[in-house]
Amino acid sequence: MKQNWWKLLSIILLLYAIAAGFTVEIPDTNIGDTLRNVFYHVGMWFAMLAIMTSGFISSIKFLSKGKIEDDLKANEAVLVGIFFGLIGIITGMAWATFTWGAPWANDPHLNGAAVSLLVYFAYLVLRSAVPDEEKRARVSAVYNIFAFVLLIVFVGILPRLSTNTLHPGSGDGNPAFGDMDAQMRYVFYPALIGWILLSFWILQLKIRYRKIESYLQEKEMN
Repeated sequence: MKQNWWKLLSIILLLYAIAAGFTVEIPDTNIGDTLRNVFYHVGMWFAMLAIMTSGFISSIKFLSKGKIEDDLKANEAVLVGIFFGLIGIITGMAWATFTWGAPWANDPHLNGAAVSLLVYFAYLVLRSAVPDEEKRARVSAVYNIFAFVLLIVFVGILPRLSTNTLHPGSGDGNPAFGDMDAQMRYVFYPALIGWILLSFWILQLKIRYRKIESYLQEKEMN
């Protein structure tokens, strides 16, 4: 139980974020009650960035030590990261529909997020195209490092350099983070931690499943 305290913390924080997210008083802003989405949409992207960082580190470890387990961790991290990235885009499109009147706009934040996910989808295609396990792991590790750098550029750097953006918190758009008062922040930060912990919990389960699957396959072959 001592080793699983963070899982319990994740459940508590997310239950709190979901309940408080729908009941906390929202400041009177030009985006109204849609500001509640910041508790969920932003958390998905933070979870994706945290998991992709984990995959990036695992790829570096594989290239330095050559352990196939690190390739497994990197691959599963990318899969979990893509999952949270897709949810982040879906929640963002729902928010955009209410805020801008359309689910998508020519915005550097949205375009950067979409391009980043496409880069990681290409990672999955690359893995499926290389049959040799050792070669697949090495090529995938190099590409994953490259993909992570692009993720930081497209999601973390370029949107912040752009002044022509509608995205909340940037340029002339609606400053969602600035609109949050103290009460909202008491929900926002626990929500971020909760989503990040949940993403690592899912990653841990997927890695365990893959290890069991590999063990059973080896046992059948023997």
